[in-house]
Amino acid sequence: MGRVVTLVLVDPAGTVLGELPPYEVELPWWQEVADVVAGARERHGVEVTVLRLLGADSPAPPGGRVSYLAEVAGDPGPVRPTAIDLAPHPHRAPWAEPGGPRASLSWAETELAARGRKVTAAVQQRSWNLSAIWRLETEGAPVWLKQVPAFFAHEAAVLRWLGEHAPGTAPVPIAAAAGRVLLDDLPGTDRYGAEPAERAHMLARLHTAQLAALGRADELLALGVPDRRAPRLAALIREVVAADGGPEHAALLDGLDGRLAAVEDCGVPYTLVHGDFHPGNVRGAGDHHAIIDWGDAVLGHPAIDLLRMCEQVPDPAPLHRAWCERWRAAVPGCRPERAVELIGPLLALRNAAVYAGFLAAIEPSEWPYHAEDVPHWLAQALR
Repeated sequence: MGRVVTLVLVDPAGTVLGELPPYEVELPWWQEVADVVAGARERHGVEVTVLRLLGADSPAPPGGRVSYLAEVAGDPGPVRPTAIDLAPHPHRAPWAEPGGPRASLSWAETELAARGRKVTAAVQQRSWNLSAIWRLETEGAPVWLKQVPAFFAHEAAVLRWLGEHAPGTAPVPIAAAAGRVLLDDLPGTDRYGAEPAERAHMLARLHTAQLAALGRADELLALGVPDRRAPRLAALIREVVAADGGPEHAALLDGLDGRLAAVEDCGVPYTLVHGDFHPGNVRGAGDHHAIIDWGDAVLGHPAIDLLRMCEQVPDPAPLHRAWCERWRAAVPGCRPERAVELIGPLLALRNAAVYAGFLAAIEPSEWPYHAEDVPHWLAQALR
């Protein structure tokens, strides 16, 4: 299942030029745009930069008929006339505007040139409301340019902090500014589908970083890491239930503060939480891993990361036991098993609140990426 793509073209000044005839690409994931760019070149002889999603014939990804706004520098040749409203939006990402990607690439080229590294090619990989990603070929190894929205802007600071306090846990930025970060290529692959034994190594690697973060809450908050300890988490859960839930969800809030207090009483401390700790956010091979994509990082309870890593594992008990043993050794007297038991039923509500936060911070044309996630997780909470 791929996508049928329509590109509405604008010039660097933002003038609408028309649209290209639809064409098919293999990858169904809407945010992946490398094959969209390649398809425009191969089928229509046009070099484009994808800016943002305009619409789709299905309410959520993947697949289907999808249209994007794309920037073209030269004459695109014959295009079909189209009418489109390109009014500005306060939540539009800077890379989603004409000229935005070029500004980011110019910054990257300048930063790398200052370090004696010339960019020889730039290949767009991803463009959506959570990130823009480019692979930059240099005379040495490849470099990755990543740009994130304001609500993920703490990612670069977290990576630098990890480089200082838990070296080897995550990639260290070459340079970072204004939501942009340059990262050296990492050996290996993104570890989607990792077996439980490899996930155990991943959890142990993360534990090293989380131990380093103990007692540094003020330091992490000063870096911009969001506070998701009990009071703030409870407030966000109440907000999403009030805004998006029905009468049947109200009962889910009964005893919420007491349950969160009981989690705290188990003695497993708050620390730096990755926030989306699945194997695809770990790169490497075997037992050599670097944890990537720290935009979701928060100050919260580490069991959140354990339970995310254990999703779709047929028997998570060994991973749970190892995690609990590590925390018992680190914090004698704590009760990690009870903490996991108590926080597990709250994760669906927490996830609904996360996606509601995304929707509140992005422009409406990009809502389809996340709109179904809020009702999905509220339904999971009821189950």
